[in-house]
Amino acid sequence: MTATKPTTEDRRQRKARQTRDALATAACDLILERGTAATTVEAIAERADVTRRTFSRHFAGKEDAALDFVRRDGDRINALLLARPADEPPLLAYRRAVRDWLADHQDPAWHVRPRMRRLLALADTEPDLFAAYQRIRVDAQEESIRIVADRLGTDDARDVRPAALVDAAAGVLIAALRLWARGDDPDAGAADLAALVERAYDALTSEAAAATPDSTTEE
Repeated sequence: MTATKPTTEDRRQRKARQTRDALATAACDLILERGTAATTVEAIAERADVTRRTFSRHFAGKEDAALDFVRRDGDRINALLLARPADEPPLLAYRRAVRDWLADHQDPAWHVRPRMRRLLALADTEPDLFAAYQRIRVDAQEESIRIVADRLGTDDARDVRPAALVDAAAGVLIAALRLWARGDDPDAGAADLAALVERAYDALTSEAAAATPDSTTEE
């Protein structure tokens, strides 16, 4: 058998991905070195060895570039959620999608890389970074809601369940990530984050079970 030659479109897409990754890396590095206010789009483009116009084709601003890993991880979680068995309860499906994302050693989640942990911590104190993080997070959750609505065979514009389930499941992950990013251990890595996420989901399910109204004692 002969290997299939990559098409022109394949090469173009690969080149675009490489350029986007270079810009995201440059933005992250510069913001961690200088802070958000002192980092310019021009400096990011220069470090990535591209033009200012090229930057604008990929990102709306420096914060979006630095947090591109958040967008990519959100896409990966949604792809894993979409692939979960159709009969799996949505909250469990989301939890297992997150587990599989964190356990992927071939393409590790960007959050577990040392610079990303620092950047997540910085996003809590830099308003522009925080705003960009929130926009990206909301976009990912909107897609998750659509996936869960399809799994439930319902309309998320009329049925509150998809949004409630996704907001709860994603909120657990966000809480675990924030706690992990603020930790004092500089060597905390993938295993620490995965264990923390599991404990956070255990806490949610335990509290949810305890909060279920008991119709026999309700007044």
